[in-house]
Amino acid sequence: MGVFDKLGQAFGVTSSKEMNIEEYMNSAEMDDVDMMHEPADMYVKPVTISSEDEVKFIEDELGKKNILLLSIEELAKRPNTRNNVLTALKDYVAKINGDIAQIDDTRVLITPAKVKIIKRKKAGMAKQ
Repeated sequence: MGVFDKLGQAFGVTSSKEMNIEEYMNSAEMDDVDMMHEPADMYVKPVTISSEDEVKFIEDELGKKNILLLSIEELAKRPNTRNNVLTALKDYVAKINGDIAQIDDTRVLITPAKVKIIKRKKAGMAKQ
């Protein structure tokens, strides 16, 4: 008799069927469960975008108050699409009072309403 069987009996759980932990962890019920942390008010999410069709997904994530670290590496190969996507995102972010800043050639940081990005370093921060 294993430790889990003893614990189950201690709590009054008896079953002839053994529990498969791996099967349980992969079940649909566990998809939205973060067992290491309690739920947060907002999340920082890395997102890769490769087409204009994905702008709606980003808008939805901002509506959920998430901060997005957007990878635009695929869009960099198509400058017109890249410009269209970034223009659409800038317009949406301005409308919701969020913020957007390009970190480098392949990454953009986007924040939801009432979250602002400091875009320049203060004099004392440059040397560290």
